[in-house]
Amino acid sequence: MPNDRIAALAAALEHASVDAFFAWSPVTMGYLHDLHESAHERFLALAISREGKVRLIAPALTETQARRAGIEDVRTWKDGEDPLVHVRELARDWNLDSAIIAVDDELPAKMLIEIQDVLPRTNFRPGGEIASSLMRQKSPEELDLLRRAGRIADEAWNAVLPTLKAGQTEREIAARLYAEMESRGGKPTFAIVAAGKGGAEPHHLSDDTTLQGGDVVILDFGCSLEGYQSDITRTIAVGGASDEAKRVYDVVLAAHTAGRDAIRAGVTAGSVDAAAREVIEAAGYGEAFFHRLGHGIGQRGHEEPNIVGGSTNVLRLGDCFSIEPGIYLAGRFGVRIENIVTATETGHESMNAEPAATLLEI
Repeated sequence: MPNDRIAALAAALEHASVDAFFAWSPVTMGYLHDLHESAHERFLALAISREGKVRLIAPALTETQARRAGIEDVRTWKDGEDPLVHVRELARDWNLDSAIIAVDDELPAKMLIEIQDVLPRTNFRPGGEIASSLMRQKSPEELDLLRRAGRIADEAWNAVLPTLKAGQTEREIAARLYAEMESRGGKPTFAIVAAGKGGAEPHHLSDDTTLQGGDVVILDFGCSLEGYQSDITRTIAVGGASDEAKRVYDVVLAAHTAGRDAIRAGVTAGSVDAAAREVIEAAGYGEAFFHRLGHGIGQRGHEEPNIVGGSTNVLRLGDCFSIEPGIYLAGRFGVRIENIVTATETGHESMNAEPAATLLEI
């Protein structure tokens, strides 16, 4: 419930010796108080004090949604009016004139500069770490939504896989993944289809490239369900896969398995990354794996904890994140395998079905 989350944030502010937190992102406000509203270019701030007081400064356009979300103290402004009047009032009412205020990581620089002009003696600092410390540990209800979002991605894959064939374009396949996720109640958020040399680009933009015999194809896609995200990657081959492609797939799958085997609450994120990376390095492909092993996931597609080399961040019960090792051979092909998992006391739970044991050929 939002009130519980506000209380938890207030306690975190007290612990960090911070006087208030300014939320701006619809994700942060939605998590804290069920207000999933974007003001776009207009001034907006959901302020929470270390005593647990809440005040929203927002465009008049947002007032109805704010009241519906249970926010009682709403200060609105209309187009043509100065929203900073409400910032001055807030500083006076909450004694923030020379306080420490943490702000949402996504707060626009323009808005922060305007607030700083009004409160020149106030010390502002990034608030992402404070918010993420709460949002990263998922409740049973949140875990269930992530499982269901993962199931939608799995089912979409099972529906699309038998239809794949040479001659189809990356865009056509991405559109079918979108349609299958949407038909199952998911809100599609992205779909990367990367054939042949495009697969060596981890963030390839799907285009009109057609699938050709011998291509290795990466498919990375996801959707949201009631605001919670899924993210899955599978790799296949068109026609006869080369021996090298099969070998690279086997290495990536072994790294994926090694990373997952290293997971449990209490270990560091860096140690999980290292477990997977060692497999790829031992196979001689270390330089071809040039991104972190995984990223946290929840209401955001990317959040804490990051599963990255050298991280001393200790995994906690309820942390949810991807395990997605990859090998990318420039100008030729790439292989990536990704599941979403959550840390448990003895290991982990996967939110997705298991990837294929060998490189699938269509």
